[in-house]
Amino acid sequence: MVMAAALPGYLLAGVIAGVLAGMLGVGGGLVIVPVLAFLFAQQGFDSAVIMHLAIGTSLATIVLTSISSIRAHHRRGAVRWPVVASLTPGIILGAWLGAAVAHQLPNTALRVIFGIFELAVAAQMALEVSAAPHRQLPGRAGTGLAGMVIGSVSAIVGIGGGTLTVPFLTWCNVEMRQAVATSAACGLPIALSGAVAFVVTGWHDPALPPASSGYLHWPALFGIAITSVLFAPLGARLAHTLPVRTLRRFFALFLLLLGIRMLLG
Repeated sequence: MVMAAALPGYLLAGVIAGVLAGMLGVGGGLVIVPVLAFLFAQQGFDSAVIMHLAIGTSLATIVLTSISSIRAHHRRGAVRWPVVASLTPGIILGAWLGAAVAHQLPNTALRVIFGIFELAVAAQMALEVSAAPHRQLPGRAGTGLAGMVIGSVSAIVGIGGGTLTVPFLTWCNVEMRQAVATSAACGLPIALSGAVAFVVTGWHDPALPPASSGYLHWPALFGIAITSVLFAPLGARLAHTLPVRTLRRFFALFLLLLGIRMLLG
């Protein structure tokens, strides 16, 4: 009964995650993680694993969201697949490293790290802070290092990496719509490798609630997946039609409130 009562929250989180993944290229983890942390706490899950479960489950949902978003962007010819291929090895390595670090951190530390990261993203989006495009994409070593940083940070906070990948690509003179689409494609290796790593690292944790495999809670995954996959194409369509600048500012305000809430506990 408790798990069933949480289903509407999972479904709503999926709607938001799907739209954001397609529209802004930032994935839904920035919303999914705090929503799941709240819902897990309401269900009485052990506080020692709430953030770990929220992050691991968020990454798993992004696997499905990113596939749907990738298809929508690919149909528009916006994904730069050679760039995705060059970033992916570093991303996979970084995601495993990030999951290993997250596993060693206590719940409170993860919550504070996530809250600070969310406030930083909110400020960046509201103020439109970005490095001016002035260079080309680096060589194999440079893209590998960039991918590892993107993958590790994304895994620690449970996001698809768009808040890091999009600024990096635009800094390297990739046109914005292509940067968003390519970032969505990069979200798949981040989410897939990160989710698997969270399952592995949390497999034997005695504090896990029922219906969990490591730090992945299946009812939350299924609930979010139902709506996120359906709404990701809508987000991609909105990215090509609506004034994204205004939408980004509203989203920044929303992230600000979520970040403050996470820091307050």
